[in-house]
Amino acid sequence: MDRLEAMSTLLDVVDAGSLSAAARKLRTPLATISRRLSDLEKHLGARLLLRSNRRLELTDAGRSYIAACREILSSVDQAERAASGEYLAPRGEIAISAPIVFGRMHLLPALVEFLAAFPEINARLTLNDRFAHFIDDQIDVALRIGDLPDSTLKITRLGSVRRVVCASPTYLENKGEPRTPRDLQAHACITFEGVSGATEWSFRSGKQTIAVPVRSRLVVNTAEAAIDAALAGLGVTRVLSYQVEDALRRGGLRTILTAFEPAPLPVSLIYPAQGAMPQKLRAFLDFAADRLRHRLAQPTA
Repeated sequence: MDRLEAMSTLLDVVDAGSLSAAARKLRTPLATISRRLSDLEKHLGARLLLRSNRRLELTDAGRSYIAACREILSSVDQAERAASGEYLAPRGEIAISAPIVFGRMHLLPALVEFLAAFPEINARLTLNDRFAHFIDDQIDVALRIGDLPDSTLKITRLGSVRRVVCASPTYLENKGEPRTPRDLQAHACITFEGVSGATEWSFRSGKQTIAVPVRSRLVVNTAEAAIDAALAGLGVTRVLSYQVEDALRRGGLRTILTAFEPAPLPVSLIYPAQGAMPQKLRAFLDFAADRLRHRLAQPTA
């Protein structure tokens, strides 16, 4: 039995949710997947999975073994990359995670320039508004927006983005412009739960934080939808400054209540602490950080 292959198969089964899904992903016969898991359980003398027609469940032994497998396979991957020369020269694949809109608008252009400058490096960019897990998702570096909890991760600070309230000029002409956050209670709001809740928005008045109830005419789960609805004149919305740059530049939306904006959110590149840093990661951090800092320094209306 190839134990590393068996560990990898076990992770694929758990991540896919079933043996058949893993077999399809790996393009491997279902009988082969089942045999590898059976051989692994026999070798360990422990049951790792409880299987039925409808679901797959890890035993207590399986949960602890899965965590160990992820660490072991990650260490093996690092060792192989070191042996192939990734720690001597910028080469290999770099895996990057970023929020969808920011990644498309700002990170992708920098990444295209980076790949042109480093022909021996390939990249895998995952755009997702959920936080990626470095080991589970096999990510080398992630771009995060917001305050970061204390951890062992290394942080390269890039700048910050604002949380802005905006509406179309037509809506403001018809309904009047709010002068204080409390005025929002008389307005129709388009709420986007990625930035603020659907029932109240927080603002800053001096050194105090104030929470203002808002009336949601529409609740959406993407910034793009909130912006489109605001452009159509439905009401007032709150998004991150970079998400609304184009609409502000074209005059389709206008920011309001800027004097009451909460503190800006930091934007950072984060990556696991490690001994020797792969040259591909060092090259990317040095190359991308300057360009992203420049982009974030550009004023937003």
